[in-house]
Amino acid sequence: MNTSAFGALIALFIQLYSFVILARVLMSWVNVDPYSPLARTIFDLTEPVLQPIRNMLPPAGGLDFSPIIAIILLQFLGQLFISVLGG
Repeated sequence: MNTSAFGALIALFIQLYSFVILARVLMSWVNVDPYSPLARTIFDLTEPVLQPIRNMLPPAGGLDFSPIIAIILLQFLGQLFISVLGG
């Protein structure tokens, strides 16, 4: 696999994972059964990334900014990794 294909694969993964994080945010706004397989899968996929960020953030009046920070970090790290691969 050449580097441009690998970079495209990384970009796709970051975009898909960002959508999963967004789905998690949307699920928190509506009444979703936390025991449904889809909700459980989304939680299991996102919690390992969101929890450490949440632990580092100071309390913000009940608001959870960890998804925003996670998406920004993912975008930044993805671009950094792709630029390193590209040259």
